[in-house]
Amino acid sequence: MPRLFVAIDLPAPVKERLTELCYGLPGAKWMPPEQLHLTLRFIGEVDGGLYREIRSALAEIATPPFTMGLKGLGCFPPRKQPRVLWVGIHPIAEPLLRLRNRLESTLVRLGLEPEHRKFAPHITLARLRETPLPRLANFLAGNGLFAAAPFPVKEFHLYSSVLSPKGAIHTVEESYPLT
Repeated sequence: MPRLFVAIDLPAPVKERLTELCYGLPGAKWMPPEQLHLTLRFIGEVDGGLYREIRSALAEIATPPFTMGLKGLGCFPPRKQPRVLWVGIHPIAEPLLRLRNRLESTLVRLGLEPEHRKFAPHITLARLRETPLPRLANFLAGNGLFAAAPFPVKEFHLYSSVLSPKGAIHTVEESYPLT
């Protein structure tokens, strides 16, 4: 059964900018450039029939292209031992939220459970494991002004993900142009 999620890919120059941040933090498992994306919705494992329904239903989502920028760094979870280092989306534009909401309602209509977590758009830079908090604080302070120029978002993708000992392997199953 495929493990699915829906995401926006990043242009190569943006990925290159992000990889410039990926060093000097003990306990960080940096995301490879090809895996840098903005997850709109994690779906999980589905059977073949539902997989086909999802692929078809996503093609019906109509929303115009928009621009998106990146700014700032942070960690999840807040007020606990950080496990994820992320780059923020700025500004969080109405077209991004509209796309996310249409995607969510489409998937719920197909019978998927609604997403209960609040949508917090971000790009995961690294998974953290036993990263010393003073080093993390220094990293965030030194890179806190990070920003990437806005870039056009013209499509979103349905990805499959296979977990392996070396990490997840993501494959684009289908691409959907914004119209």
